[in-house]
Amino acid sequence: MTSQNPIFIPGPTNIPEVLRKAVDIPTVDHRSPLFAKILHPALDGVKKVMKTGRAEIIVFPSTGTGGWEAAITNTLSPGDKVLATRNGVFSHRWIDMCQRHGLDVVVVAQQWGDGIPADRLAEILAADKSHEIKAVLATHNETATGVRSDIAAVRGALDAAGHPAMLFVDGVSSIGSMDFRMDEWGVDIAVTGSQKGFMLPPGLAIVGLSPKAMESVADGRLPRTFFDVRDMISNYSAGGFPYTPPAGLLNGLKTATEMLLDEGLENVFARHRRIAEGVRRAVDAWELHLCAMRPELYSDTVSAIRVPDGFDANRIVAHALNAYGVSFGTGLMELAGKVFRIGHLGSLTEVMALSGIATAEMAMADLGLAVRLGSGVAAAQEHFRLGAAYARQKAA
Repeated sequence: MTSQNPIFIPGPTNIPEVLRKAVDIPTVDHRSPLFAKILHPALDGVKKVMKTGRAEIIVFPSTGTGGWEAAITNTLSPGDKVLATRNGVFSHRWIDMCQRHGLDVVVVAQQWGDGIPADRLAEILAADKSHEIKAVLATHNETATGVRSDIAAVRGALDAAGHPAMLFVDGVSSIGSMDFRMDEWGVDIAVTGSQKGFMLPPGLAIVGLSPKAMESVADGRLPRTFFDVRDMISNYSAGGFPYTPPAGLLNGLKTATEMLLDEGLENVFARHRRIAEGVRRAVDAWELHLCAMRPELYSDTVSAIRVPDGFDANRIVAHALNAYGVSFGTGLMELAGKVFRIGHLGSLTEVMALSGIATAEMAMADLGLAVRLGSGVAAAQEHFRLGAAYARQKAA
C-alpha cells in the first residue's frame, strides 16, 4: 500500500498530481514532430529556471551523477588538474568520480557543516601561475549537511586571480528551489536532476553548458559515448535524440518548468525560504542544532539536524517510518547516526511542512529525547502566520 503522507527526504521529492499525469503519456514517436514539441519547450523552460540566455541545455536519461560524468568527460582530458572542496558526501563523490577518470584533483578539505572557502580557492588559483587547473568544482547546496555555498564568491575568486579555469557547479538540490544565476555567476557547467526542484521522478540528468564549456567539448579527450554532448546537440537540431528518449519524463519536465515559471521563480524561492525558516525555528524550539555552522550557510531545501551525543539519529528516521509512515533522511558517511535530515523542497507547502515537524516531534518524544510536544510546531506556526499575513497585505 502506498502511503498518502508526504515525504521529507531531500529527494526524490513529492510529485504533484499534475506532473504524474504529465509523465503518464502514450508512447510517442521520438522521430516525429510531436516529440520536438515536447523537447524544445522543456529545454527552453530549463534555461529560464537556470537564468541563462547563453547556455546549451542537454538532458540525458540519467540522474545527477550522470550529469557530473557528462560535465567532466565532455570537457576534460586524462591528467587534467581540477580544484574541489570536500565538505560533504556529494562533493566527496564528485571528487571520487574525477579521480576514477584519471584527473588530478586538488582537494580543499572543509569541516562537514562548513561551506566552500572562496578565500582559500583564491589563494590556490593565484598561485597557479601556469594555469594548470582546468576546472573548479563547487557544490552549491550540499545535501548531506544542509549547507549552501556562495557560488558568486567562487566566481569572484576565479576573477580576482585572473584564472581561466571553468566553473562547474552541482546544483542538484538547489536549482528549481533556490536562486541560481548561471550567467550572472559565470557558471560554465551547471548540473541538476529531475527528482528534486523539478518535482519529477528520477531519470533525467539536466546539464547546462556555457559557450566557454562548449569550446572545451572539442578538446576533451576522456571517453564518452552515451554522454556525448555533440551527439545530443546534433540530434536536437532535428528535434530528436541520439537514442530512445524518456518522452514521458521530458513531457513532465516541460510541465514542471511551466509550473515553476507560472508561480514565478522569486515566489518559488520565497516559499522555500519561508518553509525552511519554519523548520529552523522548530529546531531551535527543540533545543537542537543544525549541522550548518552559520546562518549564511543555511540551506533552504534541506536541514541536517544534530542529535545529542550518544543518541543514534537513525532511530528517529526508522521510528518515524515504522510508527507514522513518514520518511526523513538519514545522516550519510561521516554524519551517519549523528544527524537526521528534513527535506523541505519541491512540491511542499507550509501546511505540509507542519505535518513533518509534528511527526519528527512525536518520534523524538517516543524515543525519550527531551523534546516537548508542540514546541517546534508552535514555533513554525508563528513564523508561517507572519508569512501568510505579509502575503495577504501584499496581495491587497
